[in-house]
Amino acid sequence: MTRGLSEFLPLGDEAVRAVAGPAGRHAALIEDAFKVLVETPGGGVSLNGGAEARRGAKQAIEALAGRVASRLDVTAADVRVAIDQARGGDFGSTTGARRGQVGAKTAAQAQYLDALAGHDLVFGLGPAGTGKTFLAVAHGAHLLRSGAVERLVVTRPAVEAGERLGFLPGDLTEKVDPYMAPVWEAMAAILGPEALRKRRDRGEIEVAPIAFMRGRTLSHAFVIVDEAQNTTRLQMKMVLTRLGEASRMAVTGDPSQVDLINAGDSGLAHAVSILEGVEGVAISRFTSADIVRHPLVGRIVEAYDADAGRRR
Repeated sequence: MTRGLSEFLPLGDEAVRAVAGPAGRHAALIEDAFKVLVETPGGGVSLNGGAEARRGAKQAIEALAGRVASRLDVTAADVRVAIDQARGGDFGSTTGARRGQVGAKTAAQAQYLDALAGHDLVFGLGPAGTGKTFLAVAHGAHLLRSGAVERLVVTRPAVEAGERLGFLPGDLTEKVDPYMAPVWEAMAAILGPEALRKRRDRGEIEVAPIAFMRGRTLSHAFVIVDEAQNTTRLQMKMVLTRLGEASRMAVTGDPSQVDLINAGDSGLAHAVSILEGVEGVAISRFTSADIVRHPLVGRIVEAYDADAGRRR
């Protein structure tokens, strides 16, 4: 740890707790990133280190204090984003959410939000935990709440059941919901459980498997095709051509996690290969560096990618 002059930043108790983090983990991230000593003696944060190091750490801490002032949560992912911003990054893109704004946590996420705002069809490609589906749901919820669209439709393949949902007990909702749990969780986090229930009851929000999209025209809607790597080429063509008047679509998936019996039949990779460069279509790609879950997840993904490379 570089020793130098000490600087004290006056902060409220809630901001100090956010900077410190659970068991001091947030402060440790800042210390490691800028090679400073971070202490929270009360009434603020004390920084000890070189002038340049203190300047960067101060900027990151002020960004976290700003989140607290806006009544937003501060997680380890937010701390890493604040650190990257202090080092020169600018991830300013946001989209609407129940508790204010859902902001980009990485440069790739910012580009993704910009693509969603500016294109009718956006492909979000990359590993789990990079925010592909969550940000698409947040953007769709914003469009729905603002009146830009009349419906939010989310569909995904039910590969585990081979699309043969008739063999499962219960009505359609009971058959489908186990496959759609991640989507419902994202919607509840963004809209709030009560608002989600009301909009679902009014038919403004629909979640259904790919098999139930055939023959439909989705007009004045924002459509999200989730886990698209598990669609076949025929399914992908079918769902892409469901777009109707004043509709937009986001297609998300991880091309490296195909669960189809014949991985080469994945409709996602095929669609991207023939649609990239087509007017109105945007491709956003994420890597393990964009994972905003537990930091270990990124390292796990990198290890698996390295193993796959060796096998190839």
